[in-house]
Amino acid sequence: MKLHKRFQYIYRKGKSQHTSSVVLFYLPQKSSTQDSTKLVGFTATKKIGNAVKRNRSKRRLRALFLKYSPSLKCGTYIFVAKASTPDYPADKLELEFKKVISRAKAFNG
Repeated sequence: MKLHKRFQYIYRKGKSQHTSSVVLFYLPQKSSTQDSTKLVGFTATKKIGNAVKRNRSKRRLRALFLKYSPSLKCGTYIFVAKASTPDYPADKLELEFKKVISRAKAFNG
């Protein structure tokens, strides 16, 4: 997902869940549509730091999304990195990632 307009739509219509290191905006896919897809976007503001820290934050979130993608419901996901994301320990970041997804009720089953 790359269009600003699409991001703004998900921010307005989607459900948001927060933890200390990541924010998730999730809009479930309507069950009447035929194709089952997962659209995903990753953002990191300049509050996090320089480009290296922002890209590292997005890379870490992208890796976690790929790991859990098979067990997620179809819909649109936007993950927003917070200031603590680039320096957060990997195991704690994964726990918070799972927590934010389960709060949004985005896991299958």
